[in-house]
Parts: sequence; structure tokens; C-alpha cells
Amino acid sequence: MKPGETAAFLAAVLSASEDAVVAETTEGIITGWNRGAERVFGYTAEEALGRSVSFLAAPGHPDDTGAVRERALEGERIRRYQTVRRHKNGAVLQVLLTVRPIREESGEILGLIRISRDVTAQKNVQAALEEGEAHLLSIFEAIPDGMIVIDPDGTLRSFSPAAERMFGYSAAEVLGRNVKMLMPAPDRDRHDGYLERYGQTGERRIIGIGRTVTGRRKDGTTFPMDLAVGEANVHGHRQFTGFVRDVTNRKETEARLLELQSELLHVARLSAMGEMATTLAHELNQPLTAVVNYSEAARQILEDSGIEVPARVTDFVQKAAGQAERAGQIIRRLRGFVERREIERTAEKLNEIVQEAASLAAIGARADGIQVQFDLAEELAEIRVDRTQIQQVVVNLVRNAIDVLRDAERRILIVRTGAEGDEAQEVVVIDSGPGIAPEVAERLFQPFVTSKKDGMGIGLAVSRTIIEAHGGRLWNEPNPEGGAVFRFRLLTGRGRKGEMEDEA
Repeated sequence: MKPGETAAFLAAVLSASEDAVVAETTEGIITGWNRGAERVFGYTAEEALGRSVSFLAAPGHPDDTGAVRERALEGERIRRYQTVRRHKNGAVLQVLLTVRPIREESGEILGLIRISRDVTAQKNVQAALEEGEAHLLSIFEAIPDGMIVIDPDGTLRSFSPAAERMFGYSAAEVLGRNVKMLMPAPDRDRHDGYLERYGQTGERRIIGIGRTVTGRRKDGTTFPMDLAVGEANVHGHRQFTGFVRDVTNRKETEARLLELQSELLHVARLSAMGEMATTLAHELNQPLTAVVNYSEAARQILEDSGIEVPARVTDFVQKAAGQAERAGQIIRRLRGFVERREIERTAEKLNEIVQEAASLAAIGARADGIQVQFDLAEELAEIRVDRTQIQQVVVNLVRNAIDVLRDAERRILIVRTGAEGDEAQEVVVIDSGPGIAPEVAERLFQPFVTSKKDGMGIGLAVSRTIIEAHGGRLWNEPNPEGGAVFRFRLLTGRGRKGEMEDEA
């Protein structure tokens, strides 16, 4: 290529370049400015030629144009030097700068060529990526649930700090190993088969569904955990991400709630048996007294008849009377044993009593599709009651409602509290069940009367006795929307002046 052609070729290349190519003298005066420089910096050649290259220094940043020139004049090869420059509109540009000397044939440096590549967009993208990565990392480290990532063969690829705390292993101890190390038998021995079956059939057992499983810590102890698994395909490579939550406390709480529910129901059954015993004692006492009286009358008639009666007959009549009297004494002692003791009243918050008792009684209701709703009045004053007995009444009413709702089309249970001024507070249990037949409703609170197939008819009788012993009232009424409403009202014991009445 001839010298003239070479110059023309170089000029064409410089003109077409997307990079800014700027020629300057050894004193830093601009002598060349290509179209790339116009695109990068926004100045035309007429605006830039003859000016000092330092006018491109970014405001608020050190001017390194002179220092770069001195380094290049001393023979340093400057390549992809990261710096900042200013655009005509005032924007700060991130640039990669390459500087080359312009030499005569003798080797003397006549000036410099600065090639500036605008990397602002790339830097912004990189900064955004780094910021997003840092944000995700902070979430990864702070999330309370353990996060575990595995390959299709079960190899652990990621193990979050929460997972470290949960299982007792550090990430370094588990990464690269099979996830089944975190499982007790028999799941540990079956897990590879689970993954293989999923890979072949696509049948989901946990993925996208979630369930409660058992985890195994480093020390060999096990614990219940909720596991949710998601699947991702990254560049054709399948990965599974599991989120695990230690539910030991929740399970212990549920077990305690079930225990409390059982204890409360046990108290209710004992109270019901006491009520039944009292009722039986009352009902049997009269016929037993009649047996004694009739036996004594029969013995007297035989003696006055003048008829010779075998001694054994008289003896048997006397023994029959004696046994009947003995039975009466046993029943009187039983009645005395089960008679209700004095109510032990303490200042209580009715909402707390109702919330606790109803929640205990409603355990498992959601599994039957029953919606339990609480509508508790605000700022109810304390009321003096026997907490356990009132809870017993609430449990009985709520469980009765749940029993009738299991077969109902609409399954809504509402537990409500309210106040009637300062004198009384009320608890209402509303169900959307089939309701109570009128002939049953009239006798519903009598012992041994029930609308349930397997009911004994004691619970409501006991409940009414408890409420009446508190000076209150328990009754039922139809639900206008279908179902039944049970209400009980308790007196607060406050007079019109708002002071507690003397209960001594």
C-alpha cells in the first residue's frame, strides 16, 4: 500500500471507529478529533480542536489528564486505564483509556494519541448486578428459613447460614456431599430413589407441594421441619431449592394444646358425671324410700294378720327393707361427695377465657372445613368468675357446634362476646348447622336430653348449672340465617355506681 493510500486508510478507520480518538501535542493541545470522539464526548471537532485536553476532566473528580500525558511521554505503555471524563451535557462518563505516542522517524515524540472507550453503560449494568447480588446475599444470609440447593443427583450446592444453624453443619462440611446426610433413616436410604423416580416419571411428591418431614442434625438428633421444594432449570441444568423451617416449638405447642384440651374435657366429663350422679341420687332416693316403707308395711301386716307366717318370710322382708335403706345411705353419701363446692371466683378477662377455651375446643376444626370466627368486644371490664368452670361451658358449647357442623353444607362457627352496660357480659356461640328441632329445644337443658346420636345429654345441663351458680343465665334460640345460637349472660357484680358489690 502506497503512503498516500495508507494515510487514507487510517483516516477511514479512525472516522468509522466507535471509540474516541484524540490527538494532542506534547503540551496537551488537541490536534485531532474523530467522529467517535464527537459521539462519546458530544463536542464537534470545531469545538474541541486547539483546546487543552484537560477540558474533558470530570467535575468533582481529580484531573488526571496531565499525569497520564507525563507517564506516556516517559515511555510507559498505558492500556485500558480506567478513569472518568465529562460529556458536553455535564454527565460523568466511565472510560477505558489507551495512550500511544506519535513519533518521528528519528524516534522523537511529537505528540500522543488517546483512545477512549465509553464503558458507562457496562459499568452501570455491572454495578446493578453487584448491587442485586449483594441484596440477594443479604437476604440469603438473613432469611430465617434454611435454604438448600441440590443437583438432580442430590449433591448439595448451596447451604444458607440459617441451614447451618438449623442442622449444626457448616457449609464447607456439606457442600459436594449428598443431601441425604441431613435425613434420618428410612428417608436417608430412600432419597436417591425418590430423585431417580421423579427424573423418570415427573411425579411430584414434595416439589411444589410441601410437607412436614424429619431432619437430622450433625449430633444425630432429629427434629420436625416444614419442607417446601422448588425446581429451576438453569442453562439446561436442573436444580432443586428447598426451604426448611424448624417447627419443633410449633409441634410442642400443638401437643400442649391437645393436652390442655384433653385436660379440660376430662374436667368437663368429671363434672358431667358429678351432675349425673347427683341426678341419679335424687331420682333413686324416692323409690328406695318407698321400698323401705312398703317392706316395713308388709312386715307389720303379716304380724297383725294372725296368720302363722314362716319365720324366713318375715326375715326376708326385714332384710329387703334393710338393704333398701343401706342403698339409700350409699346414694346419700355419693350425693354429698359430688355436690358442687363453693365457686372460687377471681377477677378475670372474659375475652381471654373465651379465646383460650374456644381455640382449644376448635383444634382440628379447620381440617373439617369449619371456619371459626371470633368477634370479641373491645375493652370489656374484668369480671369475677370461676375461670375453669366458664371455660368448661365455652368448650362444651363450641364442641357441640363443631359436632353439628361436620355434616352441614355451610360450616361457619362464630364466637362473640359483648357487654350490656356495666351490669352484665355475654358470650354467644353461633353455628350454621341444621338447627334444633322445637320438641328437643324445649327440653334441651334437662339431663339425658340430647339431639346428638351418641350424646349423653349431660353437657348442657352441667353448663346451665354452672352459669346459674354464677348468678347468670344460659339459653338457646334459632339462628335467623339457619343453625342455632347459644347465649349465656354473666352479671359483673357492679352496682349502678360502678363499684363491685360485696360478695361476702
